Amino acid sequence: METPKKKLTTASGRPFAENENSQTAGPRGPILLQDYILHEKMAHFNRERIPERVVHAKGSGAYGTLTITHDISKYTRAKLFNTVGKQTKLFLRFSTVGGEKGSADTARDPRGFAIKFYTEDGNWDLVGNNTPVFFVKDPKKFGDFIHTQKRDPYTNCKSATMMWDFWSLNPESLHQVTILMSDRGTPYGYRHMDGFGSHTFSLINADNERFWVKFHFKTQQGIKNFTDEEAGNMRGKNPDFAQHDLLTSIDNGDFPKWSMKIQVMPEADAKTYHINPFDLTKVWPHSDYPLIDVGVMELNENPDNYFAHVEQAAFAPAHVVDGIGYSPDKMLQGRILSYPDAHRYRLGGNYEQIPVNKCPFMVSNYQRDGQMRVDGNHGSGPNYFPNSFDDIEADQAYKEPAWDFGSSVGDWYDRNAEGENDHYTQPGNLYRLMDSTQKQDLINNIVNSMSGIDGPKKEQIVNRQLCHWFRADIGLGMAIAKGLELDLQETMKHMPA
Repeated sequence: METPKKKLTTASGRPFAENENSQTAGPRGPILLQDYILHEKMAHFNRERIPERVVHAKGSGAYGTLTITHDISKYTRAKLFNTVGKQTKLFLRFSTVGGEKGSADTARDPRGFAIKFYTEDGNWDLVGNNTPVFFVKDPKKFGDFIHTQKRDPYTNCKSATMMWDFWSLNPESLHQVTILMSDRGTPYGYRHMDGFGSHTFSLINADNERFWVKFHFKTQQGIKNFTDEEAGNMRGKNPDFAQHDLLTSIDNGDFPKWSMKIQVMPEADAKTYHINPFDLTKVWPHSDYPLIDVGVMELNENPDNYFAHVEQAAFAPAHVVDGIGYSPDKMLQGRILSYPDAHRYRLGGNYEQIPVNKCPFMVSNYQRDGQMRVDGNHGSGPNYFPNSFDDIEADQAYKEPAWDFGSSVGDWYDRNAEGENDHYTQPGNLYRLMDSTQKQDLINNIVNSMSGIDGPKKEQIVNRQLCHWFRADIGLGMAIAKGLELDLQETMKHMPA
């Protein structure tokens, strides 16, 4: 028996018969104002686009699972980690950072690595990148930095001068710039790169003990990158390469996997450790805090509609669950405020009722009304707390241990004061870890990018940035200066002793 076809209807459910021709006064006359079907189609079409993300606009995503393989309950009471073998559903969105929604996803750029875990204690959003560090360490600098990665307000073109001017004036960026200018800045799609929570977070165990933690996701597909030339060619050949690669691999049953690992630092260590463990421009050496196995993340389901799931997905570092908390990481503190604010602007105040963002378990609170409220608005229940009518309570079992801030003095502290201003050791170590091919690729990529610096301040910007490369590694600085065809004798006059 043939399945009956669905009737074509308006958004309000009214079936209608004509979807191709407007109602007119005669076959060649003007359109009648009463053709509501035309109005509805065009009005909705005019509103199909929502504001794109200010950053991370170009993205791809998929659903999957996290399966716990190792017991870490001595560090955290978070329920998604409480049993070996436990599976938690998740949604992961990859992205480029600086480009627009229609830009190429093979461009030289960090990659976003944002995961939403649908846990029984609420949604946990781990919003990171494919790099363990970032360009700046204070959120007041973030908007200025992003402006340099976007379009020049005069030319409306990307500007190497803007980028390198900012980076040269902010040597704290050198570690991330070194990673970006290596071939890790042009990964071969999304499946062949690692992911990081990047920030320092906290874990809290059943005894209310706090540990500092960093989250790592190691690709089981193996690291694979484009060279600068290959990435450039692919931008012209297929600007959606990474999207297509992820989609087809999952459609073909080749489900990508990552090993989830953590680094754990006892809370007391942070007071004496030789680097600031809450500085987003630094890594914790694995020799001091080795990786601890947690589980395996697998992506195994493509969304059936890109807009509904990938475009409307909203991630916020503010969304943690019991057993996982924040840290004094300044960039994390800034993102706790700004990310939910960005989603409310882009998707509306009730964005967490959108299916991809909705907690699949219980949500009980006193938030009411607002545009696009679609959950019943909590019916006839009271909209205030405390009250004498409902059964909602604040459960003290979820209380976190108090924070010891060490200082009660509120002030504006220099993030790069003495003791916090070594921007060169870790980038230099990273360069010295590279093999000869990786070193040469890094040098070539830096030279190609810095060659785009122009304008009346070109020499000043180039020399300022060269100072940073020399401080990181003298050989690296010399190679870049040579690649830029600079007079080495003249250049050395401007270099650090």
